[in-house]
Amino acid sequence: MNLFLFDKGYHDQGFKSVAGVDEAGRGPLAGPVTAAAVILPKDADIPYLNDSKQLTPKKREELFEIIIHTALAYSVSTVDNNKIDEVNILQATFIAMGESVSKLKVRPDLCLIDGNHKVPKLAFDQQAIIDGDAKSAAIAAASILAKVTRDRLMLEYAKQYPVYGFEKHKGYGTKAHMEVLQKYGACPIHRRSFAPVAYITEKWRVKSEK
Repeated sequence: MNLFLFDKGYHDQGFKSVAGVDEAGRGPLAGPVTAAAVILPKDADIPYLNDSKQLTPKKREELFEIIIHTALAYSVSTVDNNKIDEVNILQATFIAMGESVSKLKVRPDLCLIDGNHKVPKLAFDQQAIIDGDAKSAAIAAASILAKVTRDRLMLEYAKQYPVYGFEKHKGYGTKAHMEVLQKYGACPIHRRSFAPVAYITEKWRVKSEK
């Protein structure tokens, strides 16, 4: 599918500024969830633009720079693990998405939201697009900004908490991550409301009380 033709369909309907909105980091056991909103020019043409999950880290970094210099407007917002634990990951994702849209310097006529959920209380027209990051150029661009931003944050956390290997798995529940979590327990950026972390945290609590 041509991602730019997909967005052109909305421009042809009269929407002048179409914002793509996507997130990165819903699934990990540690770190924030990050969302981005991007409005591309109608005539934008960015080679190799695709869903961030289909790209190598190097290509995502290259496209990140192209996107921020091409976009009419873009914004990235992050919600930390403490807020995720407080409100749950879905609500935290909505908060990050809503903030990213509200910070755009160009008012969107329409927001294309990746996934099957609209963002509650969003003050703009919106449409949820299942697998939108593989269909819409604007959503794909947002997916790249969100992913690269979050990965950079996790690299910084890796320096603070080197034993966990965040630079490798970015907080996802890999075998290596689970083994370290079992050995050392949770660190300050782990999502303690997530079942694997909650289970291990409880084991450490009981162990410390013996």
